[in-house]
Amino acid sequence: MNEKILVTGIAGFIGSHLARTMLDRGYEVWGIDDFSTGIADNVPANAQFIKGDCASMAVIKQLGNVAFKAVFHIAGQSSGEISFDDPARDLDCNTRSTVILMNYCVRTGCHRFLYSSSMSVYGRPDACPVAETHPCRPISFYGAGKLASEHYMRICGQSGLHTTALRLFNVYGPGQNMANLRQGMVSIYLAQLLSRDDIVVKGGLDRFRDFVFIDDVVDAFLLCMDDQRSFGRIYNVATGVKTTVAELLETLMRVANLRKEVIVSAGTPGDQGGIYADVAMIKAELGFSARTALAEGLEATVRWAKAGQ
Repeated sequence: MNEKILVTGIAGFIGSHLARTMLDRGYEVWGIDDFSTGIADNVPANAQFIKGDCASMAVIKQLGNVAFKAVFHIAGQSSGEISFDDPARDLDCNTRSTVILMNYCVRTGCHRFLYSSSMSVYGRPDACPVAETHPCRPISFYGAGKLASEHYMRICGQSGLHTTALRLFNVYGPGQNMANLRQGMVSIYLAQLLSRDDIVVKGGLDRFRDFVFIDDVVDAFLLCMDDQRSFGRIYNVATGVKTTVAELLETLMRVANLRKEVIVSAGTPGDQGGIYADVAMIKAELGFSARTALAEGLEATVRWAKAGQ
């Protein structure tokens, strides 16, 4: 019998990529998603799927006490800006769900829990690149909820649950939600580039980020799953490369062979300004390095987006 793994947020960008990769590797994949941001077509046909909110005990009961080899908790509201709309809902999505799922793991004998955390836990860092040891001072409800989940993971680790938190930086790639113009710099700008006469940038062009391709993020999760060196650890998952918004837009327009006017507007609540990662820890401990250069990843993303028009 194939080993079973659970992917929450299986209808979303990262969760669906992870689920398909796990199926290709021979795992029996179970998934949960409430379609609040995910898309039904993203759920692999051969996955065991439960529709619902993973912060709901009624939904978790539908798992039937399956003892999974690993739980990948990817589901959650993933926008700092949106978290200001309904902080209580954000807390449910990103923190309460984590506690419920970890309790399920402890109760059913699943010893492996991997969590999609975020660079948002750092807030506005004192200096960059930012390492995992940097003080965490989140400036959005989203970041606060992610950091709270990390602390709950540390406590649950005392019950024998082997946890790993992956602080994802700006993930992008084919399959990203192009309809949500409040989350994901690459998808926001690409959607506007392909459908509008201009691109509206919220905040300055000199802001900077660390853009990491979806395939590299999936690799990081898989690398952590069976490597005991990652138990109880927190890792940045990024490229370690600083890219300004201006540089991103220039590269995006070049690979898309399109050029549009850029309009700069006021920033948004919880915007971090500038941040990129120190990736020395995950490289030294696990040998992980992101393989995909920005131009290469953007070319793949643009091809996918144009094919869907």
